[in-house]
Amino acid sequence: MRSNAPKDYVCPICLGSNGIEGDATLLKQADLVFRDDLVSVWVNSFWIMGNDGHIIIVPNEHFENIFDLPENIGYRIFEVSKLMSKAFKETYHCDGITIRQNNEPAGDQHAFHYHLHIFPRYKDDNFNQELTKKSYLSDPKDRLKYVEKLKNYLKENHEQL
Repeated sequence: MRSNAPKDYVCPICLGSNGIEGDATLLKQADLVFRDDLVSVWVNSFWIMGNDGHIIIVPNEHFENIFDLPENIGYRIFEVSKLMSKAFKETYHCDGITIRQNNEPAGDQHAFHYHLHIFPRYKDDNFNQELTKKSYLSDPKDRLKYVEKLKNYLKENHEQL
């Protein structure tokens, strides 16, 4: 399949997944919640107002979108997304969750590395209205409390990994 990434694209998700921090990626190593041999979970740097602390689940290996993603990695992303959704309910005390995954420019994909978003949702949170606005870049220090909540949940429920 043809890549939609610009020529000379430097993948910011690959940089973060490889432990590189700097101007070319917003992922900080402190944002990492979970990693195994196939996938990683990060508290995302861009937030939707009122739905702070959302995560992305990414394959550790570079795959541009769902069309390139091998099934075994897709299955693992599903398993981890279910566990992380439960973690949101327990630790964020949210009323629900929204899962979103964009493919290709017409599908609003901006980072050309497959990534699945999970947002905590709250009754009357205005998520859909806020989603149409520009999301805001969170402070890395503000992300730490969400990372710790999720890591603690995973530690207490490690048998589910």
